[in-house]
Amino acid sequence: MKKSNIFIFCIMTVGLISACKNNNNEKKMTQEFESFMRKFDSAYHPLSIQSNLAYWNASISGKEKDFDKVEKLSNTISNLLSKKEDFEILKKVKESKSLKDDILKRELDVVYNSYLSHQYDTAKLNAINKLQIQIEKKYSNYRAEVNGKKLSDNDIENVLQTSTNSEELKNTWVAHKKISLLVAEDIVKLVKMRNEQAKALGFNDFHEMSLELSDQNPKDIEKLFDELDSLTVGTFRELKIEIDDYFSKRYKVKAEELMPWHYQNRFFQEAPKIYKLDLDSYYKKSDLVELTNKYYNGIGLNVDGIIAKSDLFEKPSKNQHAYCIDIDNEGDVRVLCNIKPNAQWMNTMLHEYGHGVYDKYISTQLPYLLREPAHTFTTEAIAMMFGRFASNAQWMKDNLGINESDAKKIADDGFKILRLEQMVFSRWAQVMYRFEKSLYANPDQDLNKLWWDLVEKYQLIKRPADRNEPDWASKIHIATFPCYYHNYLLGELLASQLYNYILKNIIKSDDFKNQSFSNNLAVGKYLKENVFEPGSRFYWNEMIKKATGEKLTAKYYTKQFVN
Repeated sequence: MKKSNIFIFCIMTVGLISACKNNNNEKKMTQEFESFMRKFDSAYHPLSIQSNLAYWNASISGKEKDFDKVEKLSNTISNLLSKKEDFEILKKVKESKSLKDDILKRELDVVYNSYLSHQYDTAKLNAINKLQIQIEKKYSNYRAEVNGKKLSDNDIENVLQTSTNSEELKNTWVAHKKISLLVAEDIVKLVKMRNEQAKALGFNDFHEMSLELSDQNPKDIEKLFDELDSLTVGTFRELKIEIDDYFSKRYKVKAEELMPWHYQNRFFQEAPKIYKLDLDSYYKKSDLVELTNKYYNGIGLNVDGIIAKSDLFEKPSKNQHAYCIDIDNEGDVRVLCNIKPNAQWMNTMLHEYGHGVYDKYISTQLPYLLREPAHTFTTEAIAMMFGRFASNAQWMKDNLGINESDAKKIADDGFKILRLEQMVFSRWAQVMYRFEKSLYANPDQDLNKLWWDLVEKYQLIKRPADRNEPDWASKIHIATFPCYYHNYLLGELLASQLYNYILKNIIKSDDFKNQSFSNNLAVGKYLKENVFEPGSRFYWNEMIKKATGEKLTAKYYTKQFVN
């Protein structure tokens, strides 16, 4: 043989040996990871079901024993995810970069991040769980008291929306804020415990850790919020002048004398009723459960089973908020609400059952851990897209049966209401995002001042004079759903992006306002196949691009509500 041929032969031989080693390593790592996941699923799956059921029961009963069960199961799950030897296996597989199957790689990323967040002292993790549950229990059982009468959150909202007596409004608003005195000190303690956990795992604080471990770049989120601030500030200022003019006349005070309790909501997170259109009058005799059932079934997203297992009306000590929960990732999906026959609760029902159909139609062919939405904000997007229909004239015509004349009357003001809702909520989300970011960066700062500085800047609401109370702590999400709120605004962006895609490609219409999707099975089919069924099979932006042809963008939200 010639020397050059011998050289080539040697290179080929080395290459074949290397390839064999790589193939063997790939096979070994794949088998090891699959074996690990079988053991993990067999342990985690039943615990997850028990934990979700316990949380559901505690939300309804408010009983000490039920919250104790939630705490016990939370600790058990934390203990499972904190096992160092398990994490070392995952770390070894991840660092080998040997997995070639896309689903296995995605599954590895999800389980790795879950374990990473728990690679911390077990006793301290349990203490975090315990304190969070104790705080949640206080929120669940708290009822504001005004003139000796206990008021639910629904009662508080009703007074704020209907009373024209400034003194009554103030007393009701202040009574609601008193929950903060019961929880604020514990929340700061909880924040510091979470930060300690995050720093031990190599993060600057818990806020950064939360975003990073949910596949979000903190700098990208901050940049997006800065962009949305600049996009919405001008429109919001114009609308705020309109709002203040309306309330100045309603309460017979100067615009500059308007206070937080004058804006018909505990946090000014929802649009006040400044337009002549009274949406509540259309819903006050309606069966919101039946409307929800009929609508979703009509687009091929059946909710009969979800409604059957839901708990939808007020009870003593019951959680006063609303949420959807997937108990087992196999079809047992439930919704908790506290329905009153009004437009806000119609929005909430459409919203929560939007979550419900997302969960229900995730493919059960996926590994158990991937039977989740692509991201928490992608399920928010679906919920928000459907919730918006509660003020839509076409939706009300198709589902409430209002006549053409009423639909025409509702159309313009209905869209104004929706636009106002979006602008008001967008500015409120700025407050929540920036407060939590700063809270975790420095929990020892003057949080009361921070809160009102942000409220004044982004919501243009004046702080009450000579008040130095932890009003920020009256918002339950800060304690029990930490570093989550920014996802609501991301969800609004995606809701507009999906809505735009459906209009152009499924309905084939350029009428942005007069749509309801009612009885359009093609809409349900598109959502099932392109958004729901993939679960978390893909990273969130990959799923969005596959479903809409573009990655997440603010341009459709801006087109719909700002321009």
